[in-house]
Amino acid sequence: MARKALKLASWTSMALAASGIYFYSNKYLDPNDFGAVRVGRAVATTAVISYDYLTSLKSVPYGSEEYLQLRSKVHLRSARRLCELCCANRGTFIKVGQHLGALDYLLPEEYTSTLKVLHSQAPQSSMQEIRQVIREDLGKEIHDLFQSFDDTPLGTASLAQVHKAVLHDGRTVAVKVQHPKVRAQSSKDILLMEVLVLAVKQLFPEFEFMWLVDEAKKNLPLELDFLNEGRNAEKVSQMLRHFDFLKVPRIHWDLSTERVLLMEFVDGGQVNDRDYMERNKIDVNEDLEIRNNAANYLPQISHLLNHVPRQMLLILKTNDLLRGIEAALGTRASASSFLNMSRCCIRALAEHKKKNTCSFFRRTQISFSEAFNLWQINLHELILRVKGLKLADRVLALICWLFPAPL
Repeated sequence: MARKALKLASWTSMALAASGIYFYSNKYLDPNDFGAVRVGRAVATTAVISYDYLTSLKSVPYGSEEYLQLRSKVHLRSARRLCELCCANRGTFIKVGQHLGALDYLLPEEYTSTLKVLHSQAPQSSMQEIRQVIREDLGKEIHDLFQSFDDTPLGTASLAQVHKAVLHDGRTVAVKVQHPKVRAQSSKDILLMEVLVLAVKQLFPEFEFMWLVDEAKKNLPLELDFLNEGRNAEKVSQMLRHFDFLKVPRIHWDLSTERVLLMEFVDGGQVNDRDYMERNKIDVNEDLEIRNNAANYLPQISHLLNHVPRQMLLILKTNDLLRGIEAALGTRASASSFLNMSRCCIRALAEHKKKNTCSFFRRTQISFSEAFNLWQINLHELILRVKGLKLADRVLALICWLFPAPL
């Protein structure tokens, strides 16, 4: 009996040692990629955050100064734990974390400021993994396709990274390559998030973020399809062709797949790079806007978003992106992007109504309503611009001096 136990222990030790050597030597295998590890980490983080909220704020009077200070600390601790989870699980988790970090009009500042770092902490695939994806999708090795290929990526995001390369005919291109494990993990990650959000909602009924999971479930497969991205790039290029300062790279369709996107390499700057804008004399408004904090209305806003049509959610997400760009450029006071988007919505709605009516009187009524709404937006934009001028402050001070308020 003892001999059998010793033999079993010996075989077990050899199996464990062999497994360890295999995992150590195989660079494609990472413990963080195993489903059990990812699920366990996500469940543990969610449980710790929930327990922190349930216990830390329990004995403090709601709404008191002590409550607000303590809640801020809990927000910060929870945001850091969530950020660590996203960095560890990578892929879809970083993508969703980046989106949460941009919801500065919805989430507490502790969350948005903490999660914003995810934009600069995206995972980087090794060159071995990049070669693997290109070999699988294009059927050739990198040296067969390119004259040169930079090992260091130009940029890395949650789902892919971009490398600069030169084709054999001398053309310089940008090669966007999807991280090899993202596609396989994405559907499981979304399902896990859905389960966790439902579980948290049982503890905190006001926590209604299922709309975010639904959007990720719907849009992530589209984002993982680079052919779809290439088609959208061509549509955007056509739509924005009248902007001289904007260049949308041309897609090389013969070397593009769902996981590899080859495009023309174009030197330029990021849309939120203010210095680049000024050096190239691209006009940006100099005014600043005070950030409105809507975190106190999180339950009401979240409940509303669960009942908002998909088209309206797309508008809100577009506004979310525009707000981030305007914040970086310092043009938030004029709200120009939001106002232009509002104009587009008014025109599109009016056009839709006109197509669905045959009455000349009704079409005329719609046209007058459209013109009046556009006039209101123009007036609001003018007021914002006047408020941003220093001259307006001086005129207001002069009026107050000439007509002092009665004591």
